[in-house]
Amino acid sequence: MYSKIALNNVKRSFKDYTIYFLTLTFAVCIFYSFNSIGSQKAMLQMSNSQAEYVKMLTKLISGISVFVSVILGCLIIYANNFLIKKRKKELGIYMTLGMGKNKISKILLLETILIGAISLVAGLIVGIALSQGLSVFTIKLFEVSVSEYKFMISASAISKTILYFGIMFMLVMIFNSVVISKYKLIDMLNASKKNENIKLKNPIASIMVFVLGIVSLGVAYYFVNSTGLNVKDIRFTLSIVLGILGTFLFFFGLAGFILYVVQRSEKIYFKNLNIFVTRQIGSKINTNFVSMTLICLMLFLTISILSTGLSFKNSLQQGIKNTTPFDASGRISIDKESKFKNMEELFEAMNYDFKDNQKHIFFSAYYMENINSKDILSKYADKKLKKNIEDMYSSGTAIIKISDYNEIRMLNKKDSIILENNEVLITSNFESYKETLKKFINSKDKINIEGKSYSVKNTEVITDSNYTYSIMDNLITLVVPDKLVSSMEPTSSFININYTDDNKIEAEKEFSTLFSDFRDTSEKYSKYETFMLGYTKEQIYEENKGMSTTILYIGIYLGVIFLITSAAVLALQQLSEASDSVERYKSLKRIGATEKMINKTIFTQTLIYFMLPLALALVHSVVGIGVANDFIKLYGSSNIGLSSLITALIIVIIYGGYFYATYTGYKSIVKNSK
Repeated sequence: MYSKIALNNVKRSFKDYTIYFLTLTFAVCIFYSFNSIGSQKAMLQMSNSQAEYVKMLTKLISGISVFVSVILGCLIIYANNFLIKKRKKELGIYMTLGMGKNKISKILLLETILIGAISLVAGLIVGIALSQGLSVFTIKLFEVSVSEYKFMISASAISKTILYFGIMFMLVMIFNSVVISKYKLIDMLNASKKNENIKLKNPIASIMVFVLGIVSLGVAYYFVNSTGLNVKDIRFTLSIVLGILGTFLFFFGLAGFILYVVQRSEKIYFKNLNIFVTRQIGSKINTNFVSMTLICLMLFLTISILSTGLSFKNSLQQGIKNTTPFDASGRISIDKESKFKNMEELFEAMNYDFKDNQKHIFFSAYYMENINSKDILSKYADKKLKKNIEDMYSSGTAIIKISDYNEIRMLNKKDSIILENNEVLITSNFESYKETLKKFINSKDKINIEGKSYSVKNTEVITDSNYTYSIMDNLITLVVPDKLVSSMEPTSSFININYTDDNKIEAEKEFSTLFSDFRDTSEKYSKYETFMLGYTKEQIYEENKGMSTTILYIGIYLGVIFLITSAAVLALQQLSEASDSVERYKSLKRIGATEKMINKTIFTQTLIYFMLPLALALVHSVVGIGVANDFIKLYGSSNIGLSSLITALIIVIIYGGYFYATYTGYKSIVKNSK
């Protein structure tokens, strides 16, 4: 009997369950899809380095899934609480007819199991289909052949999904039993007659709180723009605190501010049903300002994570094209205690036999404390860039002698450069400093070295990298005449290698093993008492793909979950508002409001309710993404426009979909009310 009642309740209330059901289905789908990434058999064709990154990605997603499950668990409990509150009167009637609380809890338990089972099955079916596309996308990101691709169902991901969501639904069942045990019959029967608790009644106080929130946000924006992503600066921490506080105060005082502004304009306030809409919006914001704050912050994180994650991946991929001019490069640091005074001595000590297909050169770099890179850059940099320079870089400058520099160019198949005794070259592979250095070059300013003035020979900034490395690390390097460094000791020494067409695979294997041994084991260091940092171009590309793909996937995973959660909470709140406001809409009908007018008020207040947290989140994101974009430029040129467009598309599909479903459900509740 109880099973039949539960089944009939689900059928009868399906429109109330639609948002809940869709949210659960979508959550299960996303959860399964991302947890099944490591199971695609085609990934077995990856190189060892790529396979390691997939394993790391799988472990990270597994760990993050615990955090995601907590968020989804809170969402499910919140949604379930909404459904229970909406059905108080119905449950009260059950009690009036003699049904005990234990039996009511049993009905709710069966309903929860039924909804959970349907959403799990539907979510897994959609998730299995989506995971195939995600697997192909992953394979393409790692540039692995898709010829070995096969349709794959991950048993471990299914088990994990069932386990995690099973625990969530068990908590919901416990929650339902506790809630029902605390309800009194009189409260259930009179639930629809209870008024909302207005938190802030004084309009002047609301306006003051609202203005204080705006001021707090303004100060937060100023601080974060001033400091960038410098976490050591106290202003960065203050910007986060003030940003959260400002968002809270913004929504806390928003209802009173809206009411005050609209009432001041009688043409707007008394037009059509605007009085009703204003009061409805003000009432909901007043009672849900805490959740609106959290939703706004989650939407901000969603937009920022998705936009910067995509942009960071593109930036890394573009950046390494300029930072990997050679097939392989190695570097050692040199000081008075160093066993070897240059890289050539180290390779001689290793008795390394260079093959004919391993074209190579050795060169050294020097460091001069009395050449101030900050002065060169700061004079023509804007305020933000100048601050970054002062915070991140020391005052000295790296230099290379012209003979070594020409050998680097010749290995890279470029013409050599003739340098006069009073000339220098400026090189830098930092994209964000290119315009600043260009201004310096065009200014014809001299550079003072050891009491002598040198003019800059190049008319454009030389952005070529001098060796292969994973990131841009050449803020400024001066190329100087040989005699200027004749009496100096080098501070670092390098080797650059290019493979010819013969036996490239063997050469790559040889140098990747050599560099990995120095980086990853202590044996080489102990033997030669020197640490060599070296990478091949292929190693850097593979590591770049692994790191950028990991960042991208984690960003998408968290971003979509935050977006679903935010939209679902807003939807449930609006549907709850619809149920509570049925009598108000009946009153509007009695005084002559047409169905078209009522639908328009529903559309307007639903749109405003969805747009308010999104609008403020967009403002936060413009500031946050701007700061993050400055950081991303350190790794390569940034195309935030494309990333933002993709993020906007995701938000329109998911957030817009929830808005439309909410609007349709709201209309249905009002229309079908008796």
